Amino acid sequence: MIRRHELSDAEWEFVRPLLPESLRGRKRLDDRRVLNGIVWKFRTGTAWRDVPDRYGPWATLHTRFRRWAADGTFDRMLRAAQAKADAAGDIDWLVSVDSTIVRAHQHAAGARKGGSAPRPSAGPGVV
Repeated sequence: MIRRHELSDAEWEFVRPLLPESLRGRKRLDDRRVLNGIVWKFRTGTAWRDVPDRYGPWATLHTRFRRWAADGTFDRMLRAAQAKADAAGDIDWLVSVDSTIVRAHQHAAGARKGGSAPRPSAGPGVV
């Protein structure tokens, strides 16, 4: 049963070859289960500790997320998804730049307090 925040079989088949393989150490938690937990976490906006147990220990999900982010796995997934969508004509690469000017308050711009120029001092003892 596919749950609301989990990858479909087609989505999984697309990202599976993009995930790094672990060739050493003990058998690790299934990548699909971990990726579904990571997706669930970000789609719901919850804390890592609140991810349901069905996805595995939250620390495993967090560690795998950090490792995949650091080694470029998610960047590869994004580039592959963009290339697939671009080839299908699903992406419009038109970019619009807004040239609106927003003026900041004088205090936000680093202006001196009390005006634009410093007041001359009369010197000690001068009234």
